[in-house]
Amino acid sequence: MTVLPYLAAGWLVLAGLYGVVTSRHAVQAVGCLTVVESGTYVLLLAVGYRKGGTAPYFTDIPPGRVVVDPVAQALTLTDVVVGAAVTALLLALVLQLAKRHGTVDPDALTGLRG
Repeated sequence: MTVLPYLAAGWLVLAGLYGVVTSRHAVQAVGCLTVVESGTYVLLLAVGYRKGGTAPYFTDIPPGRVVVDPVAQALTLTDVVVGAAVTALLLALVLQLAKRHGTVDPDALTGLRG
């Protein structure tokens, strides 16, 4: 078992979180959030990986053959679809923010302070 995919997933999550925290543009923050989501894809695929495993089509595989985890693949696919929907929603909100306030800089949005 190698730890490289887990390190890559951790690095993607940390780099994306750093970008979200330090971004001065809302579109850049949304882009950094997609990098965090990419880290979750890599993590889910690393969890479901089996060395020497084949695709989990059980109709033509002889008994005893090693297959990869189909649940992790399904969760990754679901994560991709949900991530695309969330990214589209956030970008639509950024467009509305730019239209109503004329800026996408979080520091310039004084009307949103509580």
